[in-house]
Amino acid sequence: MLQRKTIRLLLTLGALSFTTGSGIADETAFLGSLEGRWTGGGTVLVRINRAPINVSCNFDSQANGAALSMRGTCRGLLVVSRSISADLRSNGANYTGVYVGPRGGRSALSGSRRGNAINFNVRWAREVNGDRSANLIVQKLGENGMRLSTIDEDPNSGKRVVTSEINLRRI
Repeated sequence: MLQRKTIRLLLTLGALSFTTGSGIADETAFLGSLEGRWTGGGTVLVRINRAPINVSCNFDSQANGAALSMRGTCRGLLVVSRSISADLRSNGANYTGVYVGPRGGRSALSGSRRGNAINFNVRWAREVNGDRSANLIVQKLGENGMRLSTIDEDPNSGKRVVTSEINLRRI
C-alpha cells in the first residue's frame, strides 16, 4: 500500500514538473515568434486632451529564451524622431520588464500573457496624464503582425482612452 502511494506521488510530481516545463517552453516559443525586424505606424496622444500625432516606427527585436528585447525609433511630425525600447522577461505566463519611452526614464512593466497578447500594467517613470499608471498591450497578429497599444485613464472623465496604437509588420 505504501509503495503504491509513493508511486502515485512520484507520478503526480513528474506530471506537474512536465506541465510547468511546457509552460516555459510555450513562452519561449511565443517570444521567439516576436523576434525580427518590424516596421509600421499608427497614432500617439502626447496628452489625452490633444490631437493624435501620426507616427511611423521601426523596431528590431531579439528573443533569448524567456526574454525579449525591442529597440526602435518612431517618427512624427515629419522631423521628430524618438528612440524607444522594452526589455521583457517571462517566468511562466507572468511577465516583467522595463520600458523606456521617448521622454526617457525607465518605466516598470508587469503582467501576463493571454492568448496572443501580453497585457502589462505600466508604472511610468514620472506622471503622465495625471498619474503614473497605464496599460500596455503587446499583441501578435497572425504570423507577421504585431500591435503595441497603450491605454490610460482620462483624469477629467475617468474613461479609458487608447493613447497609442502602433501596427507593425515583419520585414
